[in-house]
Amino acid sequence: MKILNLTQHLASQEQIEEGVVEPKNKDFVKELLTFDELPVKEEIQRRATELTKIAMNEGYKKVMIGGAPYLMGLLELTLKSQGIQPLYAFSKRVSIEKDGVKTSVFKHIGFVEV
Repeated sequence: MKILNLTQHLASQEQIEEGVVEPKNKDFVKELLTFDELPVKEEIQRRATELTKIAMNEGYKKVMIGGAPYLMGLLELTLKSQGIQPLYAFSKRVSIEKDGVKTSVFKHIGFVEV
């Protein structure tokens, strides 16, 4: 089953391999997830509703979400009210050595249903 990416970030290769796809209008999704001013409750509700409409209009039953904590709780509720399962990505920090240099990267492990 395909999973719609409703985060500000592009899906990682591991997430793509698990079925994550980008929305048709990623820029609009980013706008909805970005808060430059202190939001009021009505604005948070409006954005949660708009993000849910995107998932509905594109026909997805599962979406990967992430962003401002004050938006995520309401987004979870609006998605679930429409029969859409919100998921959070779970990753682990792993150390990779390349050419004698160790770096830490985040490796996608799976999804957490809420």
